[in-house]
Amino acid sequence: MTFRSDSSHVPTIVLNDGNVIPQLGFGVFQVPAEDVTGVTAEALKVGYRSIDTAAIYGNEEGVGRAIRESGIPRDELFITTKLWNADQGYDSTLRAFDSSMSRLGLDYLDLYLIHWPVPSAGRYVDTFRAFQALRSQGRIGSIGVSNFRVIDLETLIADTGEIPSVNQIELHPTLAQRDLRQYDANHAIATEAWSPLGQGTLLDNSAIVDIAKQLDRTPAQVIIRWHLQLGNIVIPKSVTPSRIAENFDVFTFELDAEAMESISRLDSGKRIGPDPATFSAGLG
Repeated sequence: MTFRSDSSHVPTIVLNDGNVIPQLGFGVFQVPAEDVTGVTAEALKVGYRSIDTAAIYGNEEGVGRAIRESGIPRDELFITTKLWNADQGYDSTLRAFDSSMSRLGLDYLDLYLIHWPVPSAGRYVDTFRAFQALRSQGRIGSIGVSNFRVIDLETLIADTGEIPSVNQIELHPTLAQRDLRQYDANHAIATEAWSPLGQGTLLDNSAIVDIAKQLDRTPAQVIIRWHLQLGNIVIPKSVTPSRIAENFDVFTFELDAEAMESISRLDSGKRIGPDPATFSAGLG
């Protein structure tokens, strides 16, 4: 199979603030700090222009190094990082942002996300207000959230007067999040999928394998294509060069309605990651 490596054909999504994000990006969750520069460099070489990291990943510095060494103009890149739970709150958010930007070596961030709502702490509204202040200073392009449920989004919107631009959530064929995706769509919130391949648990699913064989594609490519056709922003992660390229080569085929429905029927509502209603790691 010949891989196509060209960023120009990646579709984009216009966010509710007018900024534009590539629909396909590259995630670095669980990529060790000592490996992330090389892995990110490979992704940039293949054609990815959107890179997603987070403070808690411990690899922002290496991501920043790859960005600088790539030679790609900054305005051609879309960089996302996330605020960790322990740093929620107005003043602590401002400090945490400075720390992330120092590690990344950037003076401007395209998208900043609240990593988890941590509803038990009740700090995400003040956190988002700090995001608004940072944006007003010209330091952030877009502000959003991650792992927010409808109830969290409703509170945030009511208390801050603003709809976040992105909600990044666990989303894959066995956790399709239909109701949350519909809420996001109704409120012009872009839905971004983390763990889009189910952390590899779906790659040997018989329904997906059958579709992949019919199309002469890989299971990962089929799943990523399913996300794209649903309208999700998707950020697959791999540390293997061939798979990094494979996951990017998803724009020369389409899934028909039968294949889309076959994959959607896999939805069981089962999470791989934590439950946003109760997850509060880092609060101490």
